[in-house]
Parts: sequence; structure tokens; C-alpha cells
Amino acid sequence: MLVPVILSGGSGSRLWPVSREASPKPFMRLGEGESLLRMTFDRACSLAGVSEVVTVTNREHLFKTCDEYGRSSVAGTIMLEPIGRNTAPALAMASIEIQQRHGDDAVLLMLAADHLIRDLATFSADVAVASSLAREGMLVTFGIPPSRPETGFGYIELGDRLSQPNAFRARKFVEKPFLELAEKYVASGNFLWNSGMFCFSAGAIIAALREHQPALLEQGLAAWKSSAHRTHSGSRIVDIDAAGFEQLPDISIDFAVMEKAQNVAVVKAGFDWSDIGSWNAIHDVLGADIQGNRVVGEAILVDVKNSYIQSDERVVAAVGVDGLVIVDTPDALLVADRKRSQDVKRVVEQLKARQHETVKLHRTVARPWGTYTVLEEGAGFKIKRIVVKPGQSLSLQMHHHRSEHWVVVNGTARVTNGEEVLLVRKNESTYIPAGNKHRLENPGLMDLVMIEVQSGDYLGEDDIVRFQDSYGRA
Repeated sequence: MLVPVILSGGSGSRLWPVSREASPKPFMRLGEGESLLRMTFDRACSLAGVSEVVTVTNREHLFKTCDEYGRSSVAGTIMLEPIGRNTAPALAMASIEIQQRHGDDAVLLMLAADHLIRDLATFSADVAVASSLAREGMLVTFGIPPSRPETGFGYIELGDRLSQPNAFRARKFVEKPFLELAEKYVASGNFLWNSGMFCFSAGAIIAALREHQPALLEQGLAAWKSSAHRTHSGSRIVDIDAAGFEQLPDISIDFAVMEKAQNVAVVKAGFDWSDIGSWNAIHDVLGADIQGNRVVGEAILVDVKNSYIQSDERVVAAVGVDGLVIVDTPDALLVADRKRSQDVKRVVEQLKARQHETVKLHRTVARPWGTYTVLEEGAGFKIKRIVVKPGQSLSLQMHHHRSEHWVVVNGTARVTNGEEVLLVRKNESTYIPAGNKHRLENPGLMDLVMIEVQSGDYLGEDDIVRFQDSYGRA
């Protein structure tokens, strides 16, 4: 059987201000309207012989991931990392899970959640070649024919040709080179970009880990045995043991295994591919107007060329510029030279140093029960728009430093306020004093929409004590 493994991690700092820690790059939507994660999931499900997809992601992203996947005829397993590590620990945990349940012969297809591939027919054909090699005991990677001397990707040097079409021995892996070396690689015609996608049997990758990373494998097995298994929204959930997982090294599968093993093959990809690693990359994959501009949202352009403009809400006007990136979100604006779009991560580094909230959260924040949007805030107050999905509820909670006024604008709320439980209907309100235990529920069949006005001397999101919670957060 073929089991796709989707690795959905990282913060996508080069795609700030849209990609943030609480809603990173895999959840970004491009022109198609679907998130990168959902497109990867659909691509995996479309492959022949797939009856299960395994996703490895951060514990905080479980509910958002389930929302993206929805109901599917393909079984889903979601493995939750307590902290971010790297691709080798993530793949080790997925490989152990699949080997334990399906045996050594199950073939893993490792996919990154943030790649864009549109040519599904060629992708499927190349996966079939890789799967065949994997069943022969090879560790297979996919190489992308380079279109330019790129310094942001690793490279693979091709060795002897194998019997399968477009398949070669991998002679050497090279980390991100200097420009002069990248130019030589591209000119030689014997190097491919390292896509970061892999294919191997469970038995082969476990054996390779045992040979090249025995401590990682041993610690991974211990963490897997101590992990909790449950179900949520129709998916199998594996809560990876935190104490055990934290012992695993922060290392990529390339460093850990692929660069050391002798049985490594590379399939020269015939499909289109983009890792969507920067705003410049997004500019390149979207359709352009006759001036080379890509626009998402509403924009007025006067004598503008070769630029990428995106706006969630406001109209963006640009005059007489060339080669810019302009990304406008409700709480942050980015203006950058397209040629320097990789340096956006330096902005994020400075924001982190200032402990700025825009590193982690958008103004609209997804929660298991729905969303909240910060409409306005100032000294001693904050105003939110809260949307609770039908049948969902917030935790039974209490705040030390703030009181809250709730006004229902759509639907009906069931409110626990201290010892009292009451229904609050449209155009009605209630008041929650600081220190009162309270809970908000939506008993109806439509979204509950409410305006919350907070007041107090501290309004941080960490001023919350949970007593009961439907989502395991208490």
C-alpha cells in the first residue's frame, strides 16, 4: 500500500504578514481558493492505491487541520508534535506509526504541505516510478530540473541511470550553494533541485535510521510507545509524547539519512513544482497582466510593472513603481523589493525581538469553536467580534484582570455566568464581572455572532483559567 505522509510544520516567515506562527504557510490560500495544505491532501488522495493519509503537524494546529480536511473517504491519521523539530524526527515518528500498523512493505510518500503542484497526471506517473524503486529497497527523492541558478535550494548530483524512466542513482547532495557554484550546476545539466519529497518503504527507512541515526530511532520508538491514541472528527489522532519527543535531535532527513545512505535514487520530476518559499515565488505562479503584475484583492495601478499586490480588505493604489511586493492585511503592511523577498524573514526576526503580536496572530484568530476578530483596542479596553459555530462552546473559564460585556448580534447564546445559566438572544446583552466563572455556547443551527467589549488593567490572551474544555485545553 502507498501511504502519503504530509509534513505540515514551519512558520513560513518569508511570507509574513500572511503566514504567522498560529496560521502558517500551509494554511495560505492562493488563487484557487483552497489552502496549500488542502491541495496537498487532495493531491495525495488522488493517487492510486491510497486509502490513508498521515499528517504530522503541531499540536496547536489540530483543529485548523481538521477544518481544512473536512470529511473525506480517505482515512486520516494526524500525528501531533508537542514542539517543532525537523523533518527527520517527524518522518521517524510517521514511519514507526505506519510500520507498526501496516508492516515493513508499506510505501511512504513524504510530501511537504506547502508545495504547489498542478500537473497531477505527471505527478502520479512519477510517484509510480518512485514507488516501484521503493519496493526494491531504494530510498527515493524527487529532483526538480532547475530553471535558474537558485541559491535558496539544495542540489542533487545525478549518478548512473537506472532501469526505471527518469530514474538515477543519487551521487551527491549539496546544500544551498553560492551563486557561482549554482550557475555551474545548472550549466552542467547533471544537477537537480532537491524538492524535499521522498519515497521509501517503512522497512527501508527504519533500517536506514537504525544504521545512521540509531539514537534517534530508539528515542522515537520510546516516544511512540508513550504516545496517546484517540479519534477526533473522524481522524485517528496520535498525541506524541512530549517528554520523549523533546529528546529527538533537530535534524533534517537529508542530513540524518539521505546524504549518508548508499541506496539512494532520484526521480527526475516531469511535473511542475514550486515550494512557495517567498512572495516572489507566489508572483511567479499566479497569472500576470500585460505589465507583469499579479493582483489579489482590489488595486488601482498607474504605470506599475512586475509587481505583486495583495490586499485582504482595503483598496491598494500604486503609482510608478516596478518590481515591488505590497501585501496589506488588517494589522500589518509589507512593502518590499521583489528581488529581496527572501529578506522578509529579517523583518520577522526583528518583530520577534520586540515580542510583537503580529509574529504569532492575525487580527482574526481561529479557534476550535470558531473565530474571534480584534476590532479595536486601546488603554484599558478591547473590542472583539466572536463567531461560534453551531453546537460548539468555549471553555468554562475565568479572568483575573478583565470584565466582559457581551452583545449578541446574530443567533442565540447559552451563557453560564457564575451560578446562572441563561439564553441571550439577538439584540440582548449580558455582563461578566472579573473573577466570575463563565462559558459561551451556541445551541443553535446557525453561527452565533457576538460583540465582546473587554475592560480592565490587563487584556492579554493569557489571562485565562480554564476549568472545563471540550477540546482538551483545560
